[in-house]
Amino acid sequence: MKKAVFIVNPISGVGKQHRIEKMLEQNLNRDLFDYTVRYTEHIHHGIDLAREAAMSGADVVVAVGGDGSVNDVLQGLQGSEATLGIVPCGSGNAMAHTLKLPMQPWLAIRVLNQLYEQLIDSILINDKYLCINAAGVGFDAYVARLMQAAKTRGLTAYTSLMLRAYSSYKNMNFTLHIGDRTLVRNAWIVGILNSNRIGFNLAVAANAKLDDGLLDISIIDTIPPDHLPISLNLLLTNHLELSQHVEMFRAPELVVEGNEDKWVDIDGEGINVGSTVRFVNQPRSVRILARDTKQPLIIRNT
Repeated sequence: MKKAVFIVNPISGVGKQHRIEKMLEQNLNRDLFDYTVRYTEHIHHGIDLAREAAMSGADVVVAVGGDGSVNDVLQGLQGSEATLGIVPCGSGNAMAHTLKLPMQPWLAIRVLNQLYEQLIDSILINDKYLCINAAGVGFDAYVARLMQAAKTRGLTAYTSLMLRAYSSYKNMNFTLHIGDRTLVRNAWIVGILNSNRIGFNLAVAANAKLDDGLLDISIIDTIPPDHLPISLNLLLTNHLELSQHVEMFRAPELVVEGNEDKWVDIDGEGINVGSTVRFVNQPRSVRILARDTKQPLIIRNT
């Protein structure tokens, strides 16, 4: 039997997590799991709770929340043998989309019963922070920082905030070291992807894979207002790489110099990291419960 700890962010996303204990009772196979539920009480409390769970011998530690909650649990599990699980209850749910998890929490709990483990890459940032989905500097990080202070969540709130920030944000001059290449770019966003999707199931790097040992790097120039409809269509159809405003590269490591505001978007959360940021792919470094799409989501008989 697996020892599992569910770490619940009670204010994440749009409130789907409020009935988590009832959903666990009804959908988690208790022949497979001996579980407890912990609730976060302040920002990044999930890091401490995940670390405590791993140190107490938990086999599986499940983040119940959005991408920020998943990242907190990931940080807390650094150096442990525990497996990461996800019950998506946030707004963007990028990693849950990438793993093809159901967006309904009760169904995502049933996925855990499959005990289908995958080893995936992670991104180590400045030898301290872990990222499993996507990171970014520039406008991306600016919006992530603003979202932390926002009173409402969801796609509508994110889009509204992004549009308000679009007209006032200024590009930065970055020096990028990609393998043996050095590029100087005046860029709007430098995105670093481990998966093929960001929040709200948008495909920024359609060919990225979770276990290929490479970073997928997107350098995006400011998109003029009259080009936004075309660029949005390319994004929604998984062809952003065809935009004249985008350059894409793949490499195991990237160093970004010139990050003047020092903020980085790490799995949807804005974090003050520094003006020079090093991103390193760590191959197959995170054990995660994914979905075996060949298996039906069957609940045990009670």
